[in-house]
Amino acid sequence: MQLHNIGLVLEGGGMRGVYTAGVLEAFLENDIEFPYLIGVSAGACNAASYLSKQKGRNKKVNIGFIKDPKYLSWRNYWKKRELFGMDFVFNTIPNQLVPYDYDAFRKNKAEFIIGTTDCQSGEPLYFSRKEYTNDLLRVLRATASLPFVAPTVNFQSNQLLDGGIADPIPIRKAEADGFSKNIVILTRNEGYRKKPSRFSFYLKRKYNNFPNLIETMQKRHLQYNQSIKYIEEQEKRGNVMIIRPKHSLKVGRMERDPEKLTTLYEDGYEDGLEAIERMDNFIEPHHLLEKY
Repeated sequence: MQLHNIGLVLEGGGMRGVYTAGVLEAFLENDIEFPYLIGVSAGACNAASYLSKQKGRNKKVNIGFIKDPKYLSWRNYWKKRELFGMDFVFNTIPNQLVPYDYDAFRKNKAEFIIGTTDCQSGEPLYFSRKEYTNDLLRVLRATASLPFVAPTVNFQSNQLLDGGIADPIPIRKAEADGFSKNIVILTRNEGYRKKPSRFSFYLKRKYNNFPNLIETMQKRHLQYNQSIKYIEEQEKRGNVMIIRPKHSLKVGRMERDPEKLTTLYEDGYEDGLEAIERMDNFIEPHHLLEKY
């Protein structure tokens, strides 16, 4: 099913992103395609393998290496001040261990917007395909660079961090780009609301050179909760279809238990199949370009 004028919006969430990976696997296996995708952090990373149409790759990367200390460990943090081994994740894995199909990605004509956070302005900074033609992994690394546990990433004279800081669920960017109807994949259950950060005390010590970033991070919970409220309102109006976990998650942002991660991935896969059944009721006839 190839959709016309329907966007796909992907939340981040660290290792909770395996839920999104499961949903996208169901879409991939059933030939569900979108003309426009926008994601931040883990959502964007999972979207990359979906767009290269590499079945099973997200599971292999996100769960298959979870016990490898080079992937995620305190050892990484003590050595390089990063919990995730960013060179391992964004170089060794895609270029050596589980090769990323760059050619297939380039052949896929869908627009793919990756959201990051500009450390200087504290504002979201989005990159389209034409802006990262030969630097996909660099921008993915930027959007997945979590505050406190990963260094900033320099790209096009900008210092960047996790896209989920400034715009955790980039629905309004999708609308601004012309997509009034969107399918949104969240990584938190219905009813979840974000609370103020417990690490506000350390912000000025860690990011004293970025006062606007500090302000954005201090208000992040408000931005997130407002986005959820807006998305749920749009769902009632028929402009959004939400896919999200049915239950409160037992998986943390830095989860390393492969059994928990596999269960969440499988939950996402099943919810993805259910979502496909709901699509006909969501998509108006003129939005359906081709079905096969």
